[in-house]
Order: sequence, then C-alpha cells, then structure tokens
Amino acid sequence: MTTQNTPEAQESQDPRWYIVHTYSGQEDLVEKNLRLRIQSLDMQDRINEVLVPTEEEVVFKDGERRSERKKLFPGYILVQMTMDDESWYAVRNTPGVTGFVSTEDEHDKRPKPVPLEDKQIEDILKQVGSDATRVTIGLERGETVRITEGPFVDFIGSIHDVDEGKGKVRVMVSFFGRDTPVELDFLQVERI
Repeated sequence: MTTQNTPEAQESQDPRWYIVHTYSGQEDLVEKNLRLRIQSLDMQDRINEVLVPTEEEVVFKDGERRSERKKLFPGYILVQMTMDDESWYAVRNTPGVTGFVSTEDEHDKRPKPVPLEDKQIEDILKQVGSDATRVTIGLERGETVRITEGPFVDFIGSIHDVDEGKGKVRVMVSFFGRDTPVELDFLQVERI
C-alpha cells in the first residue's frame, strides 16, 4: 500500500476496529489462531487487539439456573488494526476467517474492509465490559406450567406474563373455580 499525505491516507494509518467473518462456532479458535499469527509474523505494531464479544447470560432451564457466556455476534470477531496490505493478508489468511465486512471500492471494484464507527465500537465495548447480566428463562406467555414450590405446589396454570428483569412470572391458576393470578419466581415453575 502506498502512503500518501492526504487526510484519508493518514486516517487509514491509525488503528481502527474491523469486523471479521468466521465460520460459525469457530470464533474462539480463530481468535487463538490470529493471536498466534500476529506473534509469528511480528505484527503486534499493526494488529493491536482481537476480540470475541460476549456477555454474561443467566439461563433458566428445567428449573435450574445456569450462568454462561453468550457470543454477541455469532460468526464474527472484532480486530483492531492498522489496515495495510500485510495486515489485511495476515488476518484474511488466518484459518477459519472467511473475510472482512466490506464494501466494494468505486475505483477498482475490489471489496474494501469497512471500519466500525467510533460510536459503534464504544457501544459494543460498553456492552462487553458491563456487569449487567442478561436473563433468559425459556418460558413464554401462554405456556402451561406446574408450580413446584410454595403454597400452590402442584397447581397447573398458564403463564400470563413474564418479567425477565425481576425474574418473575405471573401464572393464572384455577383456585376454587376461579382463575387467580399468582406471581412466582422462575425457579418455582416447570414446563409440563
């Protein structure tokens, strides 16, 4: 790549974040392979960071609460790099990488990797670094459940409302011939 003194050429010399497409399920392996390539090709000065964006998620399944890391963008990793022919080649030819998120260049019709905007990467990094945990319960409105604990144990009802933020469900149970709403913790119900 030839270096010019235009503002666009100078801007391209600053490290930017790029989105790299990988084979689905191979994100962690690609991250490891790319880090090894960066070291073996001595490119630490041009490829600064490799990131598989994840967040903490609490999953309620079969009456159990599990915590797991979930990928924000399955099939993609983020790479902070100074884009030039050598750094592009190093990333592009890493096993498991299928390409960059690109746009077609108007002049030579070749795909040109598009860097993320500063606001976009700030939002992603904020979400990755956040201590907030997302809750997924696997229960939906209208589903039939059995109450497993509390004063209504073994009652059968249908889910009327789900509040993932509070970890609660509102279940409509038939009590003395009348439908009565009962608010319960996610762990107090199970699918039937």
